[in-house]
Amino acid sequence: MPVKVMIPTPLRPYAGKRDSAEFKAATVGEALTHLTTQFADLRKHLFTEDGKLRSFVNVYVNDEDIRYLAKENTPTKDGDTISIIPSIAGGCCSASFKRPRSADFLRFRS
Repeated sequence: MPVKVMIPTPLRPYAGKRDSAEFKAATVGEALTHLTTQFADLRKHLFTEDGKLRSFVNVYVNDEDIRYLAKENTPTKDGDTISIIPSIAGGCCSASFKRPRSADFLRFRS
């Protein structure tokens, strides 16, 4: 039984719209190498030009963050699930959003 790599929704367009892929891999790094070999467009979204995992890409093996294990050298075994979780930044406001003034807040507070 191979390792299952879960592909997050924002990255699926670069992975043939697949939600997962399975590979024989002894480490997380090996699984990610197989993934980016099969889906070359994913590479630039997961790795820097010098081959390091991007800082905003979080990877988990069976819900354990690899940053607190052996990073990309974290061993895998058959049946493990690797989840790729990209950090997504955003804000609450569009340019047309107007924050209420404190006087407005006080007026509606009664």
